[in-house]
Amino acid sequence: MAAPFNYHHLYYFWVVAKEGSMTRAAQRLGMAVQTVSAQVRTLEQSLGYSLFKPAGRGIALTEAGVAAMALAEQIFQLGEQLPAAVREAATGQGLRLAVGISDGLPKLVVHHLLRPALDAPGVRLLCHEDEFDRLLGDLALHRLDAVLSDRAATPNPNLRLYSHALGEAPLAWFAPVALAKKCKQDFPACLAEMPVLLPTGHAAVRARLDHWFERNGLRPRVAGEFEDSALLAAFGRSGMGAFPASHWSRDELLKDPGLRLLGDSPELVEHFFLISAERRIQHPLVQRLLPGQHGDG
Repeated sequence: MAAPFNYHHLYYFWVVAKEGSMTRAAQRLGMAVQTVSAQVRTLEQSLGYSLFKPAGRGIALTEAGVAAMALAEQIFQLGEQLPAAVREAATGQGLRLAVGISDGLPKLVVHHLLRPALDAPGVRLLCHEDEFDRLLGDLALHRLDAVLSDRAATPNPNLRLYSHALGEAPLAWFAPVALAKKCKQDFPACLAEMPVLLPTGHAAVRARLDHWFERNGLRPRVAGEFEDSALLAAFGRSGMGAFPASHWSRDELLKDPGLRLLGDSPELVEHFFLISAERRIQHPLVQRLLPGQHGDG
């Protein structure tokens, strides 16, 4: 049986890799350079591979060092979460759910997707919005429990991620009342008579919108493109133009007396996914978000 792994040695290696220098790492650790160097050499001997190589006046990671660093990042990121997790469990503060929100995802849809977890007693929700690829990196490092997105994760041999379909929703079209009243044609032809607001290519549905316009022989006048769906709806409500919104946002938008529903486009569908770093999800709140579990999925 192999000897137990020494995490002290791994920690010294991790600090050296972070600092990019034995000297700076020793200063950060409050130790002698020779001591830190000896600890790293001991780790290399136990693994059987060199983790650093000379690079100019400093050092750089070898290929083996890059692999070790990737795992060390995960280990010590989890270690940073340990005190908070223990404190929350011991004090009865409830479960913490850290979710990454892809920046192309409509905010009202996010609330719909997260609702099953919000019904759990004592939940503490942390939402972090960012670009899709950056969120996947944070998920792989276990900084997030899950990522919500309008697209599945692209297969990547360096990231072990799993995409779970949460459902789909057709789009409906809304317009400010003043613009809607001027329309002479029925939906969807009326979209050619008014300015239109669209999501940018950040949203997976944008390509499907462009194809939908082509199939219907429409050449809309695009008055604005927005990465943020809430900003898109806000400008639409202000009178700037017609805009598409998820069926799951429909009831909320219909409450606005300044908006009018132009029509539904059932063939134009948004897809939603939950992405996890594990095939079989263990986190009880993330489990609630999956179809067939708690809530309406």
